[in-house]
Amino acid sequence: MPSMGENLKVNGARLWDSLMDMAKIGPGVAGGNNRQTLTNIDSAGRHLFKDWCETAGCTMGLDTMGNMFATRAGTDPDALPVYVGSHLDTQPTGGKYDGVLGVLSGLEIIRTMNDLDIKTKHPIVVTNWTNEEGTRYAPAMLSSGVFAGLHTQDWAYARVDADGKTFGDELKRIGWQGDEAVGARKMHAFFELHIEQGPILEAEGKDIGVVTHGQGLSWTQITIIGKDAHTGSTPMPMRKNAGLAMARILDKVDQIALSHAPHAVGAAGHIDVFPNSRNVIPGKVVFTVDFRSPDLSVITDMEARLRTEGQAIADAMGMEIEFEKVGGFDPVTFDEGCVGAVRDAAERLGYSHMNLISGAGHDACWINRVAPTAMVMCPCVGGLSHNEAEEISSEWATAGTDVLMHAVLETAEIVG
Repeated sequence: MPSMGENLKVNGARLWDSLMDMAKIGPGVAGGNNRQTLTNIDSAGRHLFKDWCETAGCTMGLDTMGNMFATRAGTDPDALPVYVGSHLDTQPTGGKYDGVLGVLSGLEIIRTMNDLDIKTKHPIVVTNWTNEEGTRYAPAMLSSGVFAGLHTQDWAYARVDADGKTFGDELKRIGWQGDEAVGARKMHAFFELHIEQGPILEAEGKDIGVVTHGQGLSWTQITIIGKDAHTGSTPMPMRKNAGLAMARILDKVDQIALSHAPHAVGAAGHIDVFPNSRNVIPGKVVFTVDFRSPDLSVITDMEARLRTEGQAIADAMGMEIEFEKVGGFDPVTFDEGCVGAVRDAAERLGYSHMNLISGAGHDACWINRVAPTAMVMCPCVGGLSHNEAEEISSEWATAGTDVLMHAVLETAEIVG
């Protein structure tokens, strides 16, 4: 049996073949994937994953939120399992790697352990979390959120999609509602491999991102009331242009985020303008400002400055303004021991690496509340994600999985 030396590596070709085989289920129109949660296509992907896991000798567990748990037994029946995984659901125009890499890398770890007859004290469990993307059913990371106690199951079951179908009904319809109580499982640790979804690793020429923190998030919805008026016949001094007020506030958003460089970010991605006609001055705008930072005090400062400076702009322009916080979560600090295992693995294997702060939410962010947790990231081309053109290389996927395996096996304790 091999030791935890630099020669212990996964079968990268097999991992890549698995990624490509899963990508055949729910192909997108432009080379990516459309495998949205709780659809028939999601069910097909789950069946393939289940078949692969059982062929690898794992037993499959399923909880009442549809979370899948493929277990490879350890030598100590009383030892808590080490969990590894991510999600198989995608955006409507998603890529082939976001989430999927984190699940299938866990499967590849099990296959490599079988090939080399590696035994561990702790069981290892490969997990597929339901509805990480939050596209069909908001919010994102829904089922890991229920598992970690942030949401109740009844609340999650009542989430409704655009067609009025509830999460609970659709979970039953596709046949993936288990009997196991959600959140009942106890974890020794949890590890998640994910593509970066940003450009930093590629730009820095690094193989591995050692994720130390996850950014916190704040969503503030702003409504500005001005006055609809004709764009041609209304004198400039007499206008109450809600669109102009929004533009001035968005300029402030940029300034506020830049004042907390380099890790804070801010923008508005959701904007509604009324009446949205070419020859009518906007009389109302509704937009949501998204602030993120790994430091809670920075988020608090950005929220406060947005309200103060936004109110001043509206007052100066003679308009009404309302602020409503519509979402958010606190920053995440991942477990030092698990993060150290990831960093040690990268160094042992000779992969270049750097510390990284995750700019997106992941299931690991919620699981960190109930178990020691860490994340590994690999580069993605141009930092592009949530897009069918999302791309990584086989070498990046293999390096990330090698590091993941070493961190998992160190934590699960090789026997013999």
